[in-house]
Amino acid sequence: MIKYILSGLITFLVTNTAYAEEAAQAALKIDTGDTAWLLVASALVVLMTVPGLALFYGGLSKRKDALNTMAMSVAAFCIVSVLWILYGYTLSFSGDTLGFVGDTAKLFLAGVGVSSISDAAKTIPELVFIVFQLTFAAITVALVSGAYIERMKFSAWLAFCVLWFTLVYIPVAHWVWGGGFCMKLGALDFAGGTVVHINAGIAALVGALYLGRRRDTALKPHNLTLVVLGTGLLWFGWFGFNAGSALAANGLAGMAFLNTNTAAAAAALAWMAMDWLFYKKCTVLGMASGAVAGLVGITPAAGFVNITGALIIGILVGVIPFLVIAKIKPKLGYDDTLDAFGIHGVAGFMGAILTGILADPAINEAGKGVIYGNSGQFMIQLIAAGVTFVYSGVVTFVILAIIKATIGIRVENEDEIKGLDETQHGETAYFFL
Repeated sequence: MIKYILSGLITFLVTNTAYAEEAAQAALKIDTGDTAWLLVASALVVLMTVPGLALFYGGLSKRKDALNTMAMSVAAFCIVSVLWILYGYTLSFSGDTLGFVGDTAKLFLAGVGVSSISDAAKTIPELVFIVFQLTFAAITVALVSGAYIERMKFSAWLAFCVLWFTLVYIPVAHWVWGGGFCMKLGALDFAGGTVVHINAGIAALVGALYLGRRRDTALKPHNLTLVVLGTGLLWFGWFGFNAGSALAANGLAGMAFLNTNTAAAAAALAWMAMDWLFYKKCTVLGMASGAVAGLVGITPAAGFVNITGALIIGILVGVIPFLVIAKIKPKLGYDDTLDAFGIHGVAGFMGAILTGILADPAINEAGKGVIYGNSGQFMIQLIAAGVTFVYSGVVTFVILAIIKATIGIRVENEDEIKGLDETQHGETAYFFL
């Protein structure tokens, strides 16, 4: 008996000593500067969703639908925050199953401790990497709502968040960032042009077509002050989004930071110029839309292109999405309420493709574009964007069909006329005596 007790005690001591040594080795690899920066970057991306996107979308909506629109962003963030911990992280970033999705080794964050380090980010604690990636997943789901507002049941939106996050976001994130087939192919996506913006943009378009047109399809922003405030918070938070994707406090993060600001400013100016050319006025809404388009367009390229590349991307995504929204959308007749596809889908696709052309190996040796001698990168980018386009579109359609067949997807006409704030939440954004 004493023999077995001593044997067990020795095994316990040896095992715990091994764990302690492993934790000590991991602690030596952790860089406190990188860790501090990623904690801040994560908080900045949270700010993008709540309150940034909520205010931006809420200000663009009709007054009677403002709270409902904001609630869609808040609810998406809360749902994804929980599901990411339960299974989202492990299926996105742990292992690889046929290049399509991760494994279940880290369900409920099993095996992740305060000293754990992910292979994807070796100088920060894995817990910090987990929360940073959580913020990307949350805002991607929330972005889709911009095409669905003013006519979708709130219960249907909650179901959509769960299903779309699980069946669409997780696989695409794994393909591009978690070791899946796009990553193995060599696709470049520094901070989410494919994973976030193309993905959400196509889902927005499919949903807009599936839900059908609103009774009043006019864009009637009830509070442009909130739109400007939301734009500022998005712009501010986007530095965490893009510069944080360097996963270190270094020169690459600085380059991504500068590229982000430059592209946003250039796109805002380009959109203003298009406003002036076609309508003889520079609208505040146009400036805000241009800035967001620039932020979207530079996202996949932020850590791959030089400052000239950032300017080129900014100008182009200030012009082409404007034309899609102002000229092509009215002719096609689809009701993308807040132009989630027009900005995120179009500018995201442009950014992804332009990354394959403009990626400068002097900025980041991991990426070399067409103009620097890698002619194959364009096709790789096109494949990654195309596969995401098709997969997200098809699965989004199936999800919407399932929701419609089970709990219903669209509010009654009377509820839409009265406003979703009152009919879905029993509240109003403004009370006038």
